[in-house]
Amino acid sequence: MPETAFLITAFATLFVVIDPPGLVPLFIALTRGMDPARRRAMAQRACLIAGALLLLFGLFGEAILGFIGISMPAFRIAGGILLFLTALDMLFERRTQRREGQTADPDHDPSVFPLATPLIAGPGAIATMILLMGQSGGGWGGTLAVMGLLAVILLVTFAFLLASPPLERLLGRTGTIVITRLLGMLLAALSVQFVIDGVKQTGLIG
Repeated sequence: MPETAFLITAFATLFVVIDPPGLVPLFIALTRGMDPARRRAMAQRACLIAGALLLLFGLFGEAILGFIGISMPAFRIAGGILLFLTALDMLFERRTQRREGQTADPDHDPSVFPLATPLIAGPGAIATMILLMGQSGGGWGGTLAVMGLLAVILLVTFAFLLASPPLERLLGRTGTIVITRLLGMLLAALSVQFVIDGVKQTGLIG
């Protein structure tokens, strides 16, 4: 079973990358005009599809990388850089601007695209799942622990999506931006740690 410190770091990384609070404005924009039952169905479908995608890449992503000749240290470094770019988007509000640029259509089903992918199960989340599975120790205990954390994060995301209308009123635009910036700072630090770990595994530094 992985150490508690790893589980805490894994939970924080997944939470920051998926960013449930940051999905609130987009979910409201994409489901504007829908009744509560339809909104709930959209949120549930998006989380289930995203979970299936992330689980698939978490379980088989490393094997796919090995097949095409990419080492885990190399992927860990690339994943860290990708997460750092995501953090920059969050810190400088480009992510929020892209999300708020989406338009609503009551007859449109946004659960698969853009909610499930790329907003929940995006490149950063996929890279994170592969990295965390690689760091979990390789046994079934570590694999199940990461899968459990993913399930918890998706439940939290589902809860945020369902609570999005009152949360938007409570936080306002300023509150949402502040949370996104704080999460971006945390993600930047975690992404740098991924890069450092990857470089260490190459043997270039001790």
